Amino acid sequence: MDEKEKLDVISIIGMPGLGKTTLAWKIFENEQICFEFPIRIWVYVSQRFNSRDVFLNILRKFTSNDMSGLSDEELAQSVRVCLSKEKFLLVMDDVWSPEDWQVIKTVLPSSNKLSKVMITSRLKTVGERAKVGHFTEPHNLRFFKLEESWELLQLEVFGNEEGCYTDQYRELVDIGMKIAAQCHGVPLTVVVVGGILVDLFVKTHVSHLLKKFWDDVSDNVSKFAQNNEEKRISEAVELSYKTLPDHLRECFLYMAVFPEEHVIPAWMLTRMWIAEGFVLPKQGSLEEAAEQNLSDLVGRNLLMLDHKNLMGEIKTCRVHDMIREFCKNIAVEQKLFQEIRKNKGVFEPPVSEVQKFHRLCFHSDLPTFFSKKPKGPHVRSFLCFYKEPVNLEDKYLPSIPDAFELLRVLESISIRFRQFPAKVTKLIHLRYVTLYIEEFSILPEPLSQLWNLQTLIVETKSRSITMKANIWKMYRLRHLKLKAAIVLDPKWNGEGGENLQTLSRLAPESYTAKVSERACNLIELGIRGKLATLFSDMSMENLGFLEKLKLMNDVPTDSEPLPRLPQSSSFPPNLKRLTLSKTFLDWKHMSTLAEIQSLEVLKLKENAFTGTSWNAAASVFENLLVLVIIDADIVLWVVSTDSFPRLSSVVLKNCDKLEHIPVELGQKLKFMEIERIHRSAVESAKRIEEVKREEEERRPKERVQFKLQIGPGCGRGPN
Repeated sequence: MDEKEKLDVISIIGMPGLGKTTLAWKIFENEQICFEFPIRIWVYVSQRFNSRDVFLNILRKFTSNDMSGLSDEELAQSVRVCLSKEKFLLVMDDVWSPEDWQVIKTVLPSSNKLSKVMITSRLKTVGERAKVGHFTEPHNLRFFKLEESWELLQLEVFGNEEGCYTDQYRELVDIGMKIAAQCHGVPLTVVVVGGILVDLFVKTHVSHLLKKFWDDVSDNVSKFAQNNEEKRISEAVELSYKTLPDHLRECFLYMAVFPEEHVIPAWMLTRMWIAEGFVLPKQGSLEEAAEQNLSDLVGRNLLMLDHKNLMGEIKTCRVHDMIREFCKNIAVEQKLFQEIRKNKGVFEPPVSEVQKFHRLCFHSDLPTFFSKKPKGPHVRSFLCFYKEPVNLEDKYLPSIPDAFELLRVLESISIRFRQFPAKVTKLIHLRYVTLYIEEFSILPEPLSQLWNLQTLIVETKSRSITMKANIWKMYRLRHLKLKAAIVLDPKWNGEGGENLQTLSRLAPESYTAKVSERACNLIELGIRGKLATLFSDMSMENLGFLEKLKLMNDVPTDSEPLPRLPQSSSFPPNLKRLTLSKTFLDWKHMSTLAEIQSLEVLKLKENAFTGTSWNAAASVFENLLVLVIIDADIVLWVVSTDSFPRLSSVVLKNCDKLEHIPVELGQKLKFMEIERIHRSAVESAKRIEEVKREEEERRPKERVQFKLQIGPGCGRGPN
């Protein structure tokens, strides 16, 4: 076969900290790449290579079915079939050996010349082995030049590349360049040291004080300048760690409990920190303090921002593997946690030693571990993170509560329970619990005994769950999250509820006056079920703190459509974010939502509104910043220049009949994402982009960058 007909493999090679993953991610997320490759797959390989994990991760992009029951050969064949049919970009991050690559290579279609595979590795031999003849040479990352390190350092500290050349900070130039040189051209070292400097910059803008601080940092950095590159990175992380205030240190070390390259949801992480007792109460809520801690660690470049939402808030984060290794070493040394692994059939550390540790992290054989009847009287956290779900037989259900009686945190979303683990209700110290129960119908009454519980998250395939436990007696409960509709008992008594901030998803018939009175401090509410029941008499005026409301109309497809929305005055008075799903309302009722003046984010999903035309010319969404429309049959969309005076982000997906995106949307627009829409709508989006660029050229000082992201399925006519 001619080399140009073969699947091309691009390798990015370099030592840790040079930015292999960062470069690959920028390519992966590039808007042109998103357009060219409808199927993009990112797989983290790691030193502990497991071909099943890799193949299952690839298949997850093609099917939602559980493929974990397939044999190794069946898995490999399924991957071959899927990859041979589609144009794709596959990124294999952190391939550790040529042998691992050879296993991966067996499932790649050799003749799919339109597709691309990109790999990152520390080893040149991996890049050489992956090369397709003389087609594409491996890209070897080099060390930064001094001027590049200096530019990056200024960017981290001042937010631009000229920060030190203003009159106010000119005396920092020499010491700043000295620090940049001491980083020896390793970008990760530069950004970690930059995180230390930016913290000092936040504390004081006084030039001579900053110079003294920077001199101190330079002295510390110079002490490890003679070490090898990897050791220097570790020393830089240690220096940053030592400058952390006490309340951030445990939050930072806690990052080691997550597996390598694990994408960590910010919501989950902050609630776990609270349950662990790491978050100190300040002005505002514990959740706000935890979110500030997260923001501080990202700002110091000790955590990597993975994804922000359209409001600029952190949704997910990651930790660099070298920073994670530092956290792990310190945490184990301080006996903060222990990772339990199985090596050649033997647990490390031995099961008999688990009693020494406060937190246990599992990535290995859980049933065998419990068969040895462990006892951990000091264990406070039991954390399970598996790449693939683990089925736990019923006979092991009592094992967790029997082994760890003083447990506070139970993170077990990756364990598949077939029934509710009843003995969990005996763990009265629990503060944070996540469970996955395939199908069940009742959360039992004894759950009410967990009076310390703050966060309860249950994943399930069931559509509705009857809550026998009395949440009004769970006085410290702050967050109750299920995807199923929660049916409450209206006869419950109790004085609790005032601490409840998240209640999702409630059955419509369970949203009563009692709920709105007891849970008066709710910030987030989700309701799933027959919304006609709710809309007929909805009253949320007294939920003054409620900011996020999600309404999902979960009814048979042949049900009567909803006649209308409730009056705008029936919605919470300070509502900022509203999501509607499957409501099948006429577009004329959007005028009701325009009357909610506090509304900043509006998401319309799965035919929230139907009909061919939405005329919004007479409506004014005064404070709306984000508009998301997914799955709609709209053809004509009319707005005026006054309709969306503050709109900054628009997302349109699966609106393949929409003929035109109004240019009037573009006044304040900064971001637009389109996917699977009509080609004429794509052209109008490009026209908006042209108009925005012309504005930027006329007003260069404002530096307002507009981004148009064109995803797959654009450029074709309606089906």
